Amino acid sequence: MTTADSRREEIADYVIAHGQVRIDKLVEHFGVSRMTIHRHIDQLAAKGVLRKLHGAVTAQPSGIYESLHRYRATVATTEKQALAKAALAHIEPGQVIFLDDSTTAGAIAPFLNDIDPLTVISNSVAVANALVDADVVDFICLGGQYHRTYNAYIDHICLRAIEALRADLLICSASAIEGTTAFIQDQQVARVKQTMVASASKSILLADHTKFGKVALNVFGDLTDFDTVIVTDSLDPAEIERLRKAGVNLQIVKGASK
Repeated sequence: MTTADSRREEIADYVIAHGQVRIDKLVEHFGVSRMTIHRHIDQLAAKGVLRKLHGAVTAQPSGIYESLHRYRATVATTEKQALAKAALAHIEPGQVIFLDDSTTAGAIAPFLNDIDPLTVISNSVAVANALVDADVVDFICLGGQYHRTYNAYIDHICLRAIEALRADLLICSASAIEGTTAFIQDQQVARVKQTMVASASKSILLADHTKFGKVALNVFGDLTDFDTVIVTDSLDPAEIERLRKAGVNLQIVKGASK
């Protein structure tokens, strides 16, 4: 990489590690001018890696923008591992399963080599990479246009491929949950997930506690539409009770230590 490319990568890594950083802090940390920092941030923002705020830059998601896959992979990792291991109990040898592009569902991939035989279908590049050496897994990659933010293929080509397939089970996640409604920031991503739901006999939603009490631009679906919603015990007990009273089939697993 050129020096400019290297610095942009270093800036991205720094912001991803901290979540949100003031411009002044970046100027101080990297020892370059504000103009240089702004130029690098503008280029990173144009690629969807970071977002500019007033006087700051962030890798965190909003109701409109999803965060970069690289950042999401660092959030609630202990809970995601607990959710992934709980989801394994719903997978049987001989099944065909969809995994969406979420880092939560993607956490399952490293464990799948113990289920023989198994067919996995996904639009996630991270899942594809995790299954490269999984000898007993037949992997079908849903192609299309690659999106850096999601590290996945998401477009009409991907949708058509999903529509042509059928799976026994979908394991997926959402960006935000308010009440019993699950949300996604990006309309294309929402359509991919909804098409997977329609093409699977059963669907399971995995959600760590950071997803609750938030909304995003596009409705993914209602939690009662999923056969099972798996959450960890890090979720507020009052919220768990409200969801159960609303008819959501919740499975509670032990998550991060409190």
